[in-house]
Amino acid sequence: MPKITPFLWFDHQAEEAMNHYVSIFKNSKVLSVSRAKGKVMSVSFELDGQQFMGLNAGPQFTFTEAVSFFVNCETQEEVDAFWAKLGAGGEPGRCGWLKDKFGLSWQIVPTKLRTLMSDPDPAKSQAVVQAMLKMNKIVIAELQKAYDSAGVP
Repeated sequence: MPKITPFLWFDHQAEEAMNHYVSIFKNSKVLSVSRAKGKVMSVSFELDGQQFMGLNAGPQFTFTEAVSFFVNCETQEEVDAFWAKLGAGGEPGRCGWLKDKFGLSWQIVPTKLRTLMSDPDPAKSQAVVQAMLKMNKIVIAELQKAYDSAGVP
């Protein structure tokens, strides 16, 4: 096990969440399911090489946006697929953020966003930021359009 593994506290949906996430991300697998008295207590799984643990521990604690998982996407197709699959039954947020049906926050972000935002021309990078701030799901073509139009009279 790696030194640092995200540990997720669920009310009672750890196994359901694990199976949902494993079905979405490539190179993912269930590692273990621990049961006590016929009920799932904890789960261990891997999403694209990152290990996670989940615990069914009751409703005392819930997820907040203070912790989210950042998903790097190379294409708009990836953005669209992750947005649809992770967002199903959840709640869309702004600027690429969403909450899934378990209340866990995800950031679905194209790598192109960082490239465009880090342009040394402040007019171009600021235009990209302003375009992003108007979006829920991030649309690469709209970011590119804002970037290309920056500084053009």
